[in-house]
Amino acid sequence: MIDRRRLLFTAAAGASLMATGQTLAAPGQATAGASLRAVMDRIVAETLMTSPELLTQLGFDKGPNAAMKARLDDRSQAKVLVDRETFRGQMASLKAVDRAGLSADETVWYDALEYFGDTAIDGYAFPYGGGGFGPSPYTVSQLTGSYQSIPDFLDSQHSIETAEDAEAYLSRVSAFATALDQETERMELDFAAGAVPPDFVIARTLAQMESLMAGGATGTTLVQSVARRTGEKSIPGEWGSRAEAIVNDAVFPALSRQAEALRARQAGATHDAGVWRLPDGEAFYRYGIQSYTTTNLSGDEIHAIGLEQLAELSARADVLLKAQGLTQGSVGARIAALGDDPRYLYPNTDEAKEQLLADLNAQTIEVRRRMPEYFGRLPQAAVEIRRVPKAIEAGAPGGYYNAPSLDGSRPGAYYINLRDTAEWPKFQLPTLTYHEAVPGHHHQITLAQEKANTPLLMKVLGFSAYSEGWALYAEQLADEIGMYENDPVGKIGYLQSLMFRATRLVVDSGMHTKRWSREEAIRFMVDALGDAESAVTTEIERYCVWPGQACSYKLGHTKWVELRTNAQRALGDRFDIRAFHDAGINTGGVPLTVLERVMTEWTAAQAA
Repeated sequence: MIDRRRLLFTAAAGASLMATGQTLAAPGQATAGASLRAVMDRIVAETLMTSPELLTQLGFDKGPNAAMKARLDDRSQAKVLVDRETFRGQMASLKAVDRAGLSADETVWYDALEYFGDTAIDGYAFPYGGGGFGPSPYTVSQLTGSYQSIPDFLDSQHSIETAEDAEAYLSRVSAFATALDQETERMELDFAAGAVPPDFVIARTLAQMESLMAGGATGTTLVQSVARRTGEKSIPGEWGSRAEAIVNDAVFPALSRQAEALRARQAGATHDAGVWRLPDGEAFYRYGIQSYTTTNLSGDEIHAIGLEQLAELSARADVLLKAQGLTQGSVGARIAALGDDPRYLYPNTDEAKEQLLADLNAQTIEVRRRMPEYFGRLPQAAVEIRRVPKAIEAGAPGGYYNAPSLDGSRPGAYYINLRDTAEWPKFQLPTLTYHEAVPGHHHQITLAQEKANTPLLMKVLGFSAYSEGWALYAEQLADEIGMYENDPVGKIGYLQSLMFRATRLVVDSGMHTKRWSREEAIRFMVDALGDAESAVTTEIERYCVWPGQACSYKLGHTKWVELRTNAQRALGDRFDIRAFHDAGINTGGVPLTVLERVMTEWTAAQAA
């Protein structure tokens, strides 16, 4: 229902909510604003107290909630159905609130939550899916499923300070086997409903499962993490050997059962990439577009937008490439030539990868220094750049961001996939950092997390078009404030990033509406961008699992730029970039339709 990777509560308010156990006011018992807040508080409380993993992510698994630290989320189909009925009730309570009686800020909250709820409930009509990151037709894939999320969750978010924490860790390792079996049952329900992943998705998923078991139990993160961390804290006990026994006796058998259930479908699986082939698949793609992009654009319209923007961006890159003496071949071929130049590559060694991370962390410090010129409010939490865990890097995205913990124990982090440094030429890395860290995801998400006097739920909702659109806008802002002044090749990397997102519009709609094959989509992207085929293949396979999500980036960016252009045109010399940014970010995550209304009203107020 909610994207767990981007849940953003304030620690003090959340702890207060859980500690008081107060009865929430029902709509009609108070003002419309109080009723709205009561509905939102109810959603937060019911979500928190039924998700042990969420409590851990937010630092709330202590004190009266300490027992929850030994559990994992219930992933059964029965729980999915209960959650749906609970959410329907929550949305009915929302719609009972008198919208006309709300303040301007409260109307923003109401409209955002109503859009989210209506869209989510629309998705209940499909008898398959539930991968955990927005609309996905597959419970288990190379990107969805506890097999690839729980080991990292336990390693990076389950804290170990005491023997009790270590015991809770082992309890969760045992529960991991149950989670796998629950998802295997749900995966079989997907299959029965006609949603078997393409053969290449099954192959990628099985490869990752096999990789998890290849080194035996002792080689798993599950065992190594608890052994390492109890040793660092001098906590006596046979923690590593106990974890190894659980992995051998329970986790590996459950993972093997899941792999066998998936492998049983491999021979008969189709090679068709798009969701059009699924029962009601064209409607599922419309649902994905509506959910991820918060627009009602059709696949054909998105395809045309992508082709037009790709042509414009390629023309801009052509000028910069010619200035570097690269005049022959397509834009993509010339960028590929840059990517093959040893001057722009880190060696594919662990030592060089550590240097790459250090360089990017230093870059983030430099760009943060410039932010007071462009924002009135700045995030307080730090951000670190880390490597995607080796165990999942084969199928993981190129980069992604995790928000800081709310108890201050963990900074924000963006993860970069370093399976092969050839996939990340040096001229591409600055733009990735501006996108994922500052002034991109970390900047925007942390400001939402740290904003006072905002209901908890508005720190939770994460609309992809808003946040990913902002992150692309942040790339543009980095260029505008001069981060590429002495780095013309880096600016080519920036334009390639925008081209990459425009190309996503083309290939995502190409597979799901135009019925392109996986290979057609790969070839189009390689030719347009000059990226390594290995990296492109991972991307294309990602779009097969999350239909519509890849479209949210460029469509969101287009809306942010349009709104700023409109404000500059209307305000002229009175336009204040700091005030514009603060007003846009202060909305929190909202659908693009709500953002447009808020910023249009802000512009009118500034003009008056």
